[in-house]
Amino acid sequence: MTTPLYALIGFVFWTVFLVVSIGTVRSYLVMTGSAVPNGFDSGTRHGGDAYWRLNRAHINCLENLPIFASLVLVAAVIGAQSTTLDNLARVIVIARVGQSLAHISSGSATAVKLRFTFFLAQVVSFCWFAIWLVV
Repeated sequence: MTTPLYALIGFVFWTVFLVVSIGTVRSYLVMTGSAVPNGFDSGTRHGGDAYWRLNRAHINCLENLPIFASLVLVAAVIGAQSTTLDNLARVIVIARVGQSLAHISSGSATAVKLRFTFFLAQVVSFCWFAIWLVV
């Protein structure tokens, strides 16, 4: 298996970790009586700031996972392998985890700037990966 495929699995595990974290928080809130089971409206801000940032970090993963999966799967189908693709896949996963952690940790201006830096690293890496595949 190639490094980009391992990186894709890592991205998936990170996304699943975030959704399990959300489920854990929700279960705790319901079991302690702080929330009702149907009190978590989809797409509507609910819960505290940290919980909502966790929710948004998970959604950000879901938004970017198809892009990364598409690139990695195209590379696998055409048999593309290179150190460049390996490194870009690593950068994408590390930047995704970094963006999520920055997102969850704080809503401060510094955290938002850091989050954007990690996001930009992913976008540049996605583009570079795609260009490498077609050139």
